[in-house]
Amino acid sequence: MKIGLIADIHGDYAALQTALDRLDNYHHVDEILCAGDLVGRGPEQEKVVEVIRQRNIPTVKGNHDEWAYGFEQSNADYLEDLPINWQKRYDGYKVFMCHGKPGNNIWGLYRDHVSNTLLNMMLESLDADVLVVGHTHVPMYIKVANGCVINPGSLYTFHSTRVTSHTYGVLTLPDMKFELFDLMADPIKPVLP
Repeated sequence: MKIGLIADIHGDYAALQTALDRLDNYHHVDEILCAGDLVGRGPEQEKVVEVIRQRNIPTVKGNHDEWAYGFEQSNADYLEDLPINWQKRYDGYKVFMCHGKPGNNIWGLYRDHVSNTLLNMMLESLDADVLVVGHTHVPMYIKVANGCVINPGSLYTFHSTRVTSHTYGVLTLPDMKFELFDLMADPIKPVLP
């Protein structure tokens, strides 16, 4: 099974469309998951929310999604109702997704701030094989004894004071193989996370 992973779109509709097209037509994923921050900073925030909502892409609430005001009512309701944590079992593997870290969409996980021991304990306490996060805009893939922790980086491509990786990823189960892709690269080929 192949799962497409996106995060931190921040209202960049063009970047989202490119990523979805690649995930659908090049990678042929079975499911797409979004680790939050649909809105904030970007030029076409309403369109991003509409596409994610209409495609019924499982999504968690990012910190920017918490502070979204002035949206069309259906999009505002959608953002309001997004969960902080989300989980689902795929082919016997439990995937847990949040924006920052479990139960919190403000604080993120950075590789130099976590140990393999901590990640093993986190996966065990969540009863999860895969933890998908976003928020930091920094791609990460760490495989530990109890599973793996993945951040696909940030999708948006517009100029901002905040750095973006303009990346998305593909997770393959059951082997927990993760490939990271640069949204701006042509031809499409994996980059190291």
